[in-house]
Amino acid sequence: MPIAPFAATHRMPTTAEDLAIVHRALDEDAPTGDLTSELVVPRASRCTAELIAKEAGILAGTGVARAVFDVTAEQDGTDVKQDWRVGDGETLTPGTLIATFHGPFRTILRAERPAINLLAHLSGIATLTRRFVNAAAPAQVLCTRKTLPGLRSLERAAVAAGGGSLHRASLSDAVLIKDNHLRAAGGVGEAVRSARAGGLPVEVEVETMEQLEQALEAGAERILLDNPNPALVREAVARVGDPLRLEISGGVTLDTVGELVKAGARVVSVGRLTHSAPSLDISLEVTDVGR
Repeated sequence: MPIAPFAATHRMPTTAEDLAIVHRALDEDAPTGDLTSELVVPRASRCTAELIAKEAGILAGTGVARAVFDVTAEQDGTDVKQDWRVGDGETLTPGTLIATFHGPFRTILRAERPAINLLAHLSGIATLTRRFVNAAAPAQVLCTRKTLPGLRSLERAAVAAGGGSLHRASLSDAVLIKDNHLRAAGGVGEAVRSARAGGLPVEVEVETMEQLEQALEAGAERILLDNPNPALVREAVARVGDPLRLEISGGVTLDTVGELVKAGARVVSVGRLTHSAPSLDISLEVTDVGR
């Protein structure tokens, strides 16, 4: 079943993996400190800053962005007060106030870029996912393994925030026979029969009706139909019987997904959700300076 969008108040718990990402991001951005702020911003200066959406979209990544400010404050031996007004899965419009921060000026500036980089990237994924979910209704829209190394769990959470569904998280999670596996095994039937010996459900990628027949005869539980046109989808759905056994993948765009769904597709996987989503425009603006 599809995974519903996160509730407005929902925030994914920060994991050890997320914290490792935060530490790497901060170390990368200021390996020996923030030279400019140390020279220009008085040590005792404090400020209030607002995180503002500059364009419409769906928010995701609030947990890891919050962690950036927490970790930066901890490293600086201080505290940053955070007030998040919007949660993962909520709709943003230009000018939406996402969060406010109050604390040491230097700390907030050092946290700014790593936090926004993560938040904008993940919100971009959630935003593109929501567009695909709307365009593909009532079909499920699945993500793929086409994620940035080290960010998979965050990117998958962003897909869920946009209303998408989650495919296998790794090669260790499920059996999915792809084209190169078929070449190694000698064909669809041979590959499926070998994989079924492992006792797990088997999904196999096919490109033609002939390959689909071979997959069904060999006992594949699910079929991935790669790069089909609507006519092939219609024929495959009719042959398989249950459209939920048939995954449509490859080259799916916002312009083409509607026709594939009209042809009977009910499970569509889209790699571009994670590998091509543009970042959402989000900025941090200092609104008050104090001592």
